[in-house]
Parts: sequence; structure tokens; C-alpha cells
Amino acid sequence: MSRGGTAVTAFIGLGANLGDAVAAMDAACTALGALPDTRLVARSRLYRSAPVGVTGQPDYINAVVQLSTSLSARAVLEALMRIEADNGRTREYHMAPRTLDMDLLLHGDTVVNEPELTVPHPRMHQRAFVLAPLAELAPQTIIPGVGRVADLLPTVADQAISPL
Repeated sequence: MSRGGTAVTAFIGLGANLGDAVAAMDAACTALGALPDTRLVARSRLYRSAPVGVTGQPDYINAVVQLSTSLSARAVLEALMRIEADNGRTREYHMAPRTLDMDLLLHGDTVVNEPELTVPHPRMHQRAFVLAPLAELAPQTIIPGVGRVADLLPTVADQAISPL
């Protein structure tokens, strides 16, 4: 796994709507905290939200975690994909239900636009299931090119989300 050098604050979005979603969140946090050159700093409470962009699926359980890591954004993404696979994640089709979904939301002030990696996450500011738990941890955080997390919350007030 490549290292990025100086530690940065990274935020990871977690979601699951198949199997034991709460256990999946716990397993993901344990695995994230065990990554090299990485420390799990904080974890939001769990939230329940309706799936976005699809119908006929169970609600999601979501959370956001804050890491301090010297891993590069690419290395974090690779680790997230391994953790997802270790927790039974399959990718049968776009927007399929998931045993675990992990998204690299922010990696310091890094901006990446590559075919397989976009940071900040391109739709995070449009999703209550990301903004609500992120605001719980770091409301003053700036999403590069978009704005401050706390200021963006009202723009997603119409999306159903509730703490567990």
C-alpha cells in the first residue's frame, strides 16, 4: 500500500442495506482502525435513510468515520474496496443492495479527478445520509469547490434520514 507521507484528515462514508448492517459498520470501523499509518479518530452515530436513486430496496444504515492517515487517497480507496469485499460486498449491477458500501468522501484538501477515483466524492453534498453524520463530526469542514458542511445541510432537508 502506498503511503502519502504527512497525515491528513480523511472522512469515509459507510452504508449497508443487506444482512446485519450494524455489524457491518462495526467490522468496517475495526478494519479502518487497523490500516497502516492510520488512526480512527471519530465515528458518527448510525442513521437510517431511504435508498437514493432506486426503489424496492431496504433502507440503509449509514455513518461517517474520521481518520487520520498518511496513506494516499488511492491507497485508502484500495483499502476500502478490500474491506468491502471482506464483508461480502458484490457488484452485480449499478445501485445493487449492499452488505457494505464505503466511500472516500474527503482526503485532506486533496482534489482528484481520475476515472476510478474522485475526491471530494462528487455527490456527497447532495446526500443527507452523508451530510448529517459528517456535520455531527465536523460541521465546519469545507468541501473543496462546494462549501461548508453546516451550510449545505439545509439543501438536503427534504431527504428522509433519522438517527438510530
